[in-house]
Amino acid sequence: MTLFSTSTRTPIGVIHLVSDEHVLLSATFGTFEASLTALDPVDSQRKILKVKEIPVISELLENYFDGDIAAINSIATRQPGPTFSQAAWKAMRKIKPGKVLSYSDLAMRAGSAAAVRAAGSACAKNAIVIVVPCHRIVKTGGALGNYAYGLDAKEWLLRHEGAL
Repeated sequence: MTLFSTSTRTPIGVIHLVSDEHVLLSATFGTFEASLTALDPVDSQRKILKVKEIPVISELLENYFDGDIAAINSIATRQPGPTFSQAAWKAMRKIKPGKVLSYSDLAMRAGSAAAVRAAGSACAKNAIVIVVPCHRIVKTGGALGNYAYGLDAKEWLLRHEGAL
């Protein structure tokens, strides 16, 4: 089966999306090629069809940027990664828009309170930005911490969601 890809302008840059029908496999800022490197090896062998919009997913992301910050909650996702990263990404999806969680709290919710560095690594390796909201993870004490696409983008997302 063919994968779909599209690129969409957002207030913080162009986001590149790759999906398997209604399952989002990759959402990255930067280059389209970077979005492909994040795919599961099995998916990376599949044909990719460039489309103007990906049904359902493109509309839900547009709704998010138009102010319906909960719209992305219904987007199904799949990305490869180790067990702890999978648990961390699942925990990130449970953070309500407008809220933040510390790396320490994320580690605890992912099943290992001592795995704070692994929680940070899961954020850094997250290939489905915004939808798997690694931008909602901050340092203990509230400092923003890091974000692969820059602190300005992280701050914009958190303001957009009402967390700042």
